Amino acid sequence: MTDIQKKITSLREELREHNYKYYVLDQPTISDFEFDMKLKELQKLEEEHPEFYDAASPTIRVGGAVTKNFETVVHEHRMYSLDNSYSKQDLEDWEKRIQRILGDVDVEFTCELKYDGASISLTYEDGKLVRAVTRGDGFQGDDVTTNIKTIKSVPLQLKGDYPPKFDIRGEIILTLEGFAKMNAERIEAGEDPYMNPRNTASGSLKLQDSALVAQRPLECLLYSIVGNNVEISTQFEVLEKARSWGFKVPTVAKLCKTTDEVMKFVDEWEVKRHDLPYETDGVVIKVNTIRYQDELGYTAKSPRWAMAYKFKAEQVSTVLNEITYQVGRTGAITPVANLEPVLLAGTTVKRASLHNADQIEKLDVREGDTVFVEKGGEIIPKIISVDFTKREANSERTQYIERCPECGTELIRKEGEAQHFCPNDSGCPPQITGRIQHFISRKAMDIEGMGSETVELLFKEGLIANYADLYTLTKEQVMPLERMAEKSAENLVNGVTASKNIPFERVLFALGIRYVGETVAKKLVKAYKNIDALMAASEEELVAVDEIGQRIAQSVVVFFAEASNVELVERLKSYGLQFSLSEEQLENQTDKLKGQTFVVSGVFESISRNDLKKLIEDNGGKVASSVSSKTSFLVAGENMGPSKRTKAENLGVPIVSEQEFLEKLSI
Repeated sequence: MTDIQKKITSLREELREHNYKYYVLDQPTISDFEFDMKLKELQKLEEEHPEFYDAASPTIRVGGAVTKNFETVVHEHRMYSLDNSYSKQDLEDWEKRIQRILGDVDVEFTCELKYDGASISLTYEDGKLVRAVTRGDGFQGDDVTTNIKTIKSVPLQLKGDYPPKFDIRGEIILTLEGFAKMNAERIEAGEDPYMNPRNTASGSLKLQDSALVAQRPLECLLYSIVGNNVEISTQFEVLEKARSWGFKVPTVAKLCKTTDEVMKFVDEWEVKRHDLPYETDGVVIKVNTIRYQDELGYTAKSPRWAMAYKFKAEQVSTVLNEITYQVGRTGAITPVANLEPVLLAGTTVKRASLHNADQIEKLDVREGDTVFVEKGGEIIPKIISVDFTKREANSERTQYIERCPECGTELIRKEGEAQHFCPNDSGCPPQITGRIQHFISRKAMDIEGMGSETVELLFKEGLIANYADLYTLTKEQVMPLERMAEKSAENLVNGVTASKNIPFERVLFALGIRYVGETVAKKLVKAYKNIDALMAASEEELVAVDEIGQRIAQSVVVFFAEASNVELVERLKSYGLQFSLSEEQLENQTDKLKGQTFVVSGVFESISRNDLKKLIEDNGGKVASSVSSKTSFLVAGENMGPSKRTKAENLGVPIVSEQEFLEKLSI
């Protein structure tokens, strides 16, 4: 190693250590001036000797790279959202559900504060930061690595006994002090202040110039590690290990043995949170033992082993100026309260949902009323009550509309339904554009270059009347539209073409059949393999499919009984969309385990728990979370909870090892 290389390496190591002490430990040992001088010295040496480039150098923090388009990246490990709770009863019910699945075992909980920022997933390989991706829709997000590298509390190079590859999750936040300083500078410059730290932090991640991101006092608080072969046994150990590798991990965390202890932690921090340097809106409670987390698994949206306890929502009062009505893509009518603008939990609220006619009747809410508004879970504004002391004497009771505000059709309300509906699904503009907007959405066809406004414009100009029409669009048709240049028109048409490769289950979800969400679409695709078989299925046959109830079955039958819907499907088929499982998918699926229910418990050697469950489902079997008389087999791995084994033995449920299961499958 040359003297220059030694000097560069030495400066990098020294600056990394000072960065860590200042931004993670909050214990600086040199002045800002001394740090800047050393950084400039390193920058000069690196410019003179580009052969010694290092992507993890502290000079990367300065920024300067420009990102025009943020690449969409699929998460290797999905980022789930958390279920919310608002009372001790909610937590106790959650604990009972956990005990039903795990059996009679002692469960400890890790309690951490819920930071109000922008979720991020960082990938490290051999101790170096290689990728930073936003949460997005949980399945995929935007690659913002260049911007994240400018945040001083994100280590570019780890230290200690870190695994060869893993993802670590956390929140990008702005401290209250840093946010106040940013706003003071904006006001002094004659600019409007930012509304709240969370949205400002989130918006910072998508700035095109990383030098601007570097100027913002962003921090990254980490709390969760995921990956294969990450040998950590508890959530509390996750926090300790991450801290030792150089991550900024908040020290506010507690191990609790009971929900009473959890609630003491919640009550303590509901008061003390106002003394924290950043915003927090609740407490996250996690089952501490990772093995138990694996066993509990996930629902379609959330981990069963974690729960967010939300602090009490902030309330304000304001005036309800007008009640208007929105029409959704299914024809559902949603009444909306248009409010006198009011600041609530850091954002200006102008509108709030009134849900349905029953809610209006229950609250006796009227135009001109002074109402109390809160954010449900501090996210969605809702009216919770009326200040009757301020009601005008000539106030008139709200009469719910009888006709669709968009097309004038008389509304209907079926028995048992909460909402009124416009039945004119083929001629009501918001229903038509709503279905197309659902079709192009990220979780459905994910058509790049097209958003809700573009759909509205295409419909208004008479270029599309349904989602099948998208596949007949040409660049020449699209170019004359407002805000549409040749390149953007080309991207839109190419995005439509690329969507023909979207797999069958997402195409089925995109069709917009009522009650057929992502999970239900996957179940139906697995059961029927292609669209023709599904269209021919009777209500009785559909109900026989695992987890498909009568309401879903009826909705599917009604959808395909409509000639216009069948015509749309046939058109989409002719354009080349995927309406059957691929040959590879079909090869991986059999009916070997059809009619059999399995419970999977413990740790496995040759296959991960999730892969084992997928193997069962791919071969026609069903995976259940707890042992019952309906269980066909208990697949037992190492360290399985004794209560499941005991219950299986008492019920006469056969217990098979990992090897025995795999041999059974190969027959």
